[in-house]
Formats: sequence, structure tokens, C-alpha cells
Amino acid sequence: MNVFERYAPFIQEYIYRSGWQSLRAVQNAAGEAIFGTEDNVLLTASTASGKTEAAFFPILTLLEENPSASVGVLYIAPLKALINDQFGRLNELCEEAGIPVTRWHGDAAASRKQKLLKHPAGILQITPESLEALLINKHMEIPSLFGDLRFIVIDEIHALLRADRGLQTFCLIERLCRLAGCAPRRIGLSATIGNPEDAGKLLAAGSGRGTVIPRFDGGREVWRLSMEHFYNTPPQADEGKAVPENTPPREAPSDHAPENADPGVGYIFEHTKGRKCLVFTNSREECESVCQLLRQYCEVNREPDRFLIHHGNLSASYRESAEEEMKDDESLMSVCATATLELGIDIGRLERAFQIDAPFTVSGFLQRMGRTGRRGDPSEMWFVMREDHQEARTMLPESIPWYLLQGIALVQLYAEERFVEPPRMDRLPYSLLYHQTVSTLASCGEMTPAELASRVLTLSCFHRITQDDYRLLLRHLIETDHISRTENGGLILGLAGERIVNSYKFYAVFQENIEYTVRAGSEQLGTIVKPPPVGDKIAIAGRVWAVDEVDHKRREVYCTLVKGNIPAFFGLVAGDIHTRILERMRAVLAEDRQYPYLMPHAVCRLAEARETARNAGMLQSPLVHLGGKMWALLPWLGSYAFLALERFLKLRCAKRLGLRGLNARRPYYLQFTMDADEETFYAVIREEAAKEFDPLELVYPREIPVFEKYDEYVPPELVRKGFAYGVLDVAGMKRRVLSWGEDGGDRNGE
Repeated sequence: MNVFERYAPFIQEYIYRSGWQSLRAVQNAAGEAIFGTEDNVLLTASTASGKTEAAFFPILTLLEENPSASVGVLYIAPLKALINDQFGRLNELCEEAGIPVTRWHGDAAASRKQKLLKHPAGILQITPESLEALLINKHMEIPSLFGDLRFIVIDEIHALLRADRGLQTFCLIERLCRLAGCAPRRIGLSATIGNPEDAGKLLAAGSGRGTVIPRFDGGREVWRLSMEHFYNTPPQADEGKAVPENTPPREAPSDHAPENADPGVGYIFEHTKGRKCLVFTNSREECESVCQLLRQYCEVNREPDRFLIHHGNLSASYRESAEEEMKDDESLMSVCATATLELGIDIGRLERAFQIDAPFTVSGFLQRMGRTGRRGDPSEMWFVMREDHQEARTMLPESIPWYLLQGIALVQLYAEERFVEPPRMDRLPYSLLYHQTVSTLASCGEMTPAELASRVLTLSCFHRITQDDYRLLLRHLIETDHISRTENGGLILGLAGERIVNSYKFYAVFQENIEYTVRAGSEQLGTIVKPPPVGDKIAIAGRVWAVDEVDHKRREVYCTLVKGNIPAFFGLVAGDIHTRILERMRAVLAEDRQYPYLMPHAVCRLAEARETARNAGMLQSPLVHLGGKMWALLPWLGSYAFLALERFLKLRCAKRLGLRGLNARRPYYLQFTMDADEETFYAVIREEAAKEFDPLELVYPREIPVFEKYDEYVPPELVRKGFAYGVLDVAGMKRRVLSWGEDGGDRNGE
């Protein structure tokens, strides 16, 4: 098929105007799949490869040839900023053909939404949360809005494959199609998909179609990578040591540094000069701290402030200002950011990205690095790993540079195996089941229990949930007044359920903390949790503020800008690290090879860690004797298998081993005291792991492990079951324990 000739004339004209010499491989492959089949399509290609155009060129061609009598394309994206960014590009593309593009989210104009409701047509761009609100509040409009819907495009689909938010999105798609009586094709777009076949099954669930995953040569990926390590105080790891000949030269530190100088941040300060860069951190707290320090470096060096900040707790005005500044190709400002700038917003020509410590996932690493290297340049990322010097009495496991190992493991896993985390397919999403149950009642009104079950329990993502479990949930919701029975036996929302649904926070299924809005005069800075008392200081928007007043009723904090440097707190977020990453970290310690992207401090710090690991016997046995009755266990397991092991040791092995005081640094190591010797330890845990036992036995007595947002409204027995069977990786844990051989010969499961 000649894909270009198949495009509509206005698409061909757009390509000529844009000065393209030829179509890219992804555009040819997408055209063949969309024009040549009636299946769903999963399009995976590197960041900035032209996936959006690859999908929309054939979709818009088909729409122009046979116009839809309703909205023709529903475009779902995980971020409002991504919708806003794509809106401009799609508008330019569709203007000539007269295909309207409408944004539908909290910041979009109400007049445009009203216009779409009166005259449904073209492309509708929406977030999962706004789609949920649309199904509840505009239930009667759904058939006219989407009756002739042809395509659903899900952008950055990888961001929706490992959590409830993704399952919610697929529930909403199925509900919408049933209500509207339409059967659109689904097009998934992503730069980072692990196990595309599983992702394709998820994309297709409930659609009645298969999924085509086009294969094509995306060209050779070229990276510029650098990884350096810093102790937070001198001396650095390479001082007074020889480094291998091919190691890049040492960097001279900044001449002028603030009193509380941080060598890693100083390194970033030096290497962002005269460039537009992104500085990624793994938490909002660290983002604030790093931005404060970088601004202090500017002050001490008598330079104008050249750093902006972007994370989910900042007000829209702060975030959008940073995005606009980054789109300006003449700008030399850099932005400190979290995952909010990880996804596909076009932020212009970025020269390099910095990553402080290691991200949790290969997917996150690839997305962040992919922010750079657009418009023909190679992607460029500089890792900066930081740690404190260890005290003389520090226990062995604390002396290992875990983030350095993790960073190397992420890079090597993708470079060697093209590994990216696969979708999580085996969950029991009871929290989401509650959410979709009350959402369906809010949307459709009174139903019999059988009607409600036929609407909700038949949604594809609930395939593991039994009718007995659903009856148990409904009985509990009636008892707690989230659902009420009518006189004729029907079910409607109860008072408690109405309170939940009527909150604007209902539409999101991801966890949120109770947040206070922070204001300085007329300016809204963002939100925080746990506001301090009046007179104390808070950190937000990369600066420090004195708290003048806290209004607990309105949840507002009023403050004034001051000088200083303090930590921020926005609530806790757990990382989800895959077992393959931990296994590759062990291999990094075990092998002697050098990695060409390691800088001098990092080369020497890794050499130290390898020597420590060899001397301590960490690579021969996962159980390491720390002296006396103190032991450390390094299982090299991902987050959920590690959590299962922790509970397995406490609940099934502790008595027999005399095991006490178990402390975990998840998912790296466990430390404890134990009366038993090494041989007995292995014998007992292997014996216990070989037994058949119910994963529910790894839930503590009377524990209700609330893990997801709406678990608190679910019957305790279902919360326990969902945690035991859907969160804990008991099978992965058992495999690892049983691989620790009786003769000690294969005790790392490699």
C-alpha cells in the first residue's frame, strides 16, 4: 500500500507544508494497519517519532471520506497538559477539513463544551476523570454524542497499564460503547510498552476485535548517557584513587557555593549553564529541595534565577508558566520536575535531562530521557546519584549505593534486552469495583441487583471477581448506606454514596491526600498536606514561605516569601520496582565490566561496592551475618514479592527461627536478629515455602490493608483478599525462596 497516496488531500497538503521529505516507518506501518484492517492497533515507537500523526493521518482520512454523525474520534490522555499540547497540533491539522477539535477537562471553556453537546462532531479530547464525570452528569447525552463513534485513541497508554486508573479507563470505554450503541476501533499509543502482546489484550478487552501490533524498523537509537556519584560532603569516592584510562575526566566544582552546598546539585548548576534542561526528581519534596538549592547557587554566583519548577501540587498557573517557557526555543531556563513532565508534552528543543537518583522503572527512565533528543538530536540524560558518607558503625547493607546500582540496572536492562515493565494483568480491583458500582448507579438511576451486576460485573477488568464477592460488596454497601433499597426492591445511591459521588474528587481513582491550598496575597502557589502551625515555614514553588494563617475549615494556608531552605512534604508515594531490576542490580555487583557512561566518582564508588559485596559474601548467599545474632537478607526481589517475603518471614517462620526486630528497606534488604544459624534458616524457610498455604495467611490478624483509594468502603474480607491475591506476589516470593538451594550452591536464584 502507498500510504501517502491513500491519505486525504488535506493531509497530503499538510505534509507538503511541513516540509517532510518522506513518511517515517511508524507512519507507513500505522497507515497499513488502520487502512488495511478493522482491528484495534497498538502503536509503539520511540518518543518524538511521530506516533500522533501516524495514528491521526489515516483516522482523519477515513473520517473525511465517510463523515461521522456524532463525535468521530475520542482521544483519551492521562494529563490535561498533554491534551492542551495536542489540541494545538490537531487543530492546525483539522482546520482546513473543517473537523472540529474540542477539549473537555476542568480548565476547558464551558461554551465549547455546550457547542459540542448541541452539535456533536469531530474529535473530543478528554482525561479519564472527565470522561467519568461526563458519563455521570451527561448520561442522557451519551447516545447522541457518541452514537457514531469510529475511533478511541488512548495516548501514553503505558501510563495506564499498571494501576487502577488504567482499568478505570477501560471500564469507561466499555460503558460508553454500551450506552451509545457504538463499536469503535481502539488505537493505543506509547513509547514504552513491556510485553506488547499483553498490552494488546488489555487494549482489546470487551471490544470484540483483535489487536494489530505493527512491526517496523524504527531506526538506530542513539543516546548520550552520563552517570556520576556524589557524597553529600567531601571527600568524593575517587579522591586519591586511580581511575581506568578510558574514564571521562573529573569535573572541577563550582567556585562559589552556598553554605549548605550540595556537590551533586552544584554539578547540575554548572552543567545547565547556557542550556535549556530538565532536572527530574522522584518526589515532589525532592523537587522543591533541589530547586531551592539551585536558586541559592544562582544567588551566591550573582546570576539571575534560571530555574523553574513543575509538579502535581503546584497551581495551574505555575505549571503552565514553566511549560510555556520550555516551548520557547530561545529560552535558557531549566525546569525541576517530577513525572508531570515525563509524558509527551512537546517542550521544545531540550539539550539534556538530569535525573537525581534512579527512577523506579525502565519505562520512567525511557520516558524522561525521551524528553530530549527531539528534532534530530540524540537523547541525552545525566544521572546524578547522591548519598551520605557512612558512619563507622554502619551495618553492611546500608553501605551499598543502591541508587547507583539501580540506575545502572535500568540502563543495562533496556540496552541489553529491551526490557520494559509488563502490564499488571492479575489484580483483584475491589476498590475500582466499588467506584464503578456507585458511578453506574449515579449515572443510570434505580436498577435491580441483577441489572446492576450485568452492567458492572461484566466489564472486562472484573473478570476475576465472582458473583459471590459482588453480592458481599452490595450487602455491605446497603448496610453502610452507600446504596439504598427502594420499596420495590431496586437499588439507588444511599446518603453516604451520594456524598462520595457529589465530591469533585470522586472522578479520580488514584490516591489523594487531604490538601490545603497555599496562597501568597492574590497568588495561588499550589497545595500541601499537613500544614505547619502559624510562624513555621513551608517549601513550595521552589521557595520558602512563612505561614501567616491556617484556615482549617476552608483548607487554606496564607504565607509570605522568606529566605532559607527547608524540606517540603506532599504525602507518601510508594515505588513499584520490578524483580528483573533487582536481579540486574545483583549482576552489576557480581560482574567486573566497566560501563562507558560512568564518570570518575561513580567508577570508584561502584568498585568499592563490588569489593564490599565480595568480601561480605553477599554474592554467594542472600543471608549475610552482620555479627552476634544480627543478620541481613538480600532477596533481590521486586516490591510486591519483597512485601510477600517480609510477611512470610514474620508470620510463618519467625517462631521457628527465633527471628525478631525485623526492619526492611524495601525492596533492597531486610535486617533482623535471629537465634537460628544459617543452615537452619534455609531449611525452615524452604520447608515453609514448599507447603501449600493460602496467601490470606500473609495478612496480619485483624489487619485491613487499605491499599487503593476506595478500599475503606469495601468489606474488610474483600480488602484482605484483594491485597493477598492481587497485590502480594506470593508465587514470585516462593520461587525465589525455593531456589536458595540446600547446599548453598544456588542461593541467589540466578
